[in-house]
Amino acid sequence: MRETNVAFEVMSRLTFPEATARAREALGKEGFGVLTEIDVQATMKAKLGVEVPPYVILGACHSPSAHQSLTAAPEVGVLLPCNVTVSVEGGRTVVRAMNPGSVMGIIDNPELAPIGEHVGAALRRVLEACEKA
Repeated sequence: MRETNVAFEVMSRLTFPEATARAREALGKEGFGVLTEIDVQATMKAKLGVEVPPYVILGACHSPSAHQSLTAAPEVGVLLPCNVTVSVEGGRTVVRAMNPGSVMGIIDNPELAPIGEHVGAALRRVLEACEKA
């Protein structure tokens, strides 16, 4: 698993549809609900007439953690939900998840650190489920 300042990332052997389904399933097992889904490929085609490879953004929410975060720092709402993306890049399926620990770290509130760690660990497990297919 690769980690950047904003995301965790894995390459998956699954096809795009399989990885998308696996991500949804793994999110559910970790207690996340998918609040939004953006089909970037369809949106780019409809709005710009541009053909792009498959790319979906799943807006995932772990409600207990979101509640704790919003209670501690209402401005954290601009960072929610935790986005998980599935895309095809260079012919390979890539699955990414927001790194809540580092992203929420930009808000100077120590109450957010354990929440970010907890959610981050869950999102890593989601990505591992997509990678180990």
